[in-house]
Amino acid sequence: MKDKIKPTFVLTVICVIASLLLVFAYELTKERIADQKAQKFYSSVEALFGKTEYRIVDLKNSNDEVQSIAVTPDNKTVIQVCTDGYAKDGINILVGINEKGRISGIEFVSLGETPGLGSNIRDDADFRKQFYGRKEPKDEFDAVSGATFSSNGMKHAVDTALNVYNENKEAILGG
Repeated sequence: MKDKIKPTFVLTVICVIASLLLVFAYELTKERIADQKAQKFYSSVEALFGKTEYRIVDLKNSNDEVQSIAVTPDNKTVIQVCTDGYAKDGINILVGINEKGRISGIEFVSLGETPGLGSNIRDDADFRKQFYGRKEPKDEFDAVSGATFSSNGMKHAVDTALNVYNENKEAILGG
């Protein structure tokens, strides 16, 4: 009987110690991770609109893919969308919308798509540029060859940003 209980007890103690170490590591690093995410967001906004101030809009919407929304003093809007491509939550982008409500730029926060295939949605400037100037989602677009899931995910992310902006424009710009 003792031979059956001892391995279970040892394994339980190991699991408890490992869990405590994970909690400790999380608590130790969570502020640095949050600071790095904020810095990455700021540098991405800067890449879209240049050095500018912005305020984060706390918009209660039902879309879980929208991570954050920021507005500059001159009513340029940045919407961060994280959605699926080929990989689950593989596309994390900022969609820049100018003061006229048109897409003016797309910046990648992170991309978890297949290198050499799905990553072409980031690397192919012509693919991204086809979304620029849009005010409304469109059905037609040119996908990247060999990266259909990633291309569709990118289109979905851009359409999501446009829909959220158009449906909540007054709340976003009004603050």
